[in-house]
Amino acid sequence: MKQYKPTTKSQRAHTSVLYRGVLSGHAPHKPLMRGARKTGGRNAHGRITMRHHGGGHKKLHRWVDFVFDKKNVIARIASVEYDPFRSGFIGLAIYADGEKRYVVLPQKVKVGDTFIVSETAPITAANRLPLKNIPVGTFVYNIEIKPNDGGKMVRSAGNYAEVVAQDNGYTHLKMPSTEIRRVVDTCWASVGEVSNEEHRLVNLGKAGRSRWMGVRPTVRGSAMNPVDHPHGGGEGRQGRGLRRAKTMWGKPSGKGQKTRRPKKYSNVFVVSRRKVGKRK
Repeated sequence: MKQYKPTTKSQRAHTSVLYRGVLSGHAPHKPLMRGARKTGGRNAHGRITMRHHGGGHKKLHRWVDFVFDKKNVIARIASVEYDPFRSGFIGLAIYADGEKRYVVLPQKVKVGDTFIVSETAPITAANRLPLKNIPVGTFVYNIEIKPNDGGKMVRSAGNYAEVVAQDNGYTHLKMPSTEIRRVVDTCWASVGEVSNEEHRLVNLGKAGRSRWMGVRPTVRGSAMNPVDHPHGGGEGRQGRGLRRAKTMWGKPSGKGQKTRRPKKYSNVFVVSRRKVGKRK
């Protein structure tokens, strides 16, 4: 982590990842980049559907490959790059046939390393293979929910899931949330842990740095009026006046309460619920 001299109040707490020692310094590959229009968290009718979005520095999307449909072809990592739209690092993979794709990189992978997507691939970092071929105790990331549908789970910085069991056509995975869930064992996953594990240690230091990232302020419910939030109202500073915390829409939130939908599609795949409440 990089720390700064306390020349201002915000610099005293300001920390950031030391990118110079991690990234390769290569310029982004322009054919795999595209622009995007910002929505400010608003839908086609102009109404806010996602709060706290807006502003921020202009950014370009990178076309990152999550499907990995090019199998049994060795790829070489040509660069380690920063992606403004994700917390983990990405790398430019050049396949043996000359095709180039961006991929999310695992830890300890550097320029010149190779990986392969194959059912018989060795269990080494960045290699990708079906869950049924991955031994118990292995850390994996970029996991599919449905076979050949592309990686959907465990893609952010420093995260990994652990293979804890192989059972009757399903693989049991311990997720970063401590939830244990079943996934069809023909789904594919990459071996390793997502790069940039120091991301969780970053201290923004000041509100302005959040605004640069496109994050607008969050207002406490207790600071609102009763018409705006269940916690609002009262003379002076007041408690919420409710036994359990609620969201702006009256749904339970935080403090160890269960917020999962009772009829969520994936309930049948959950073997053990995540541990909620204060972490000790």
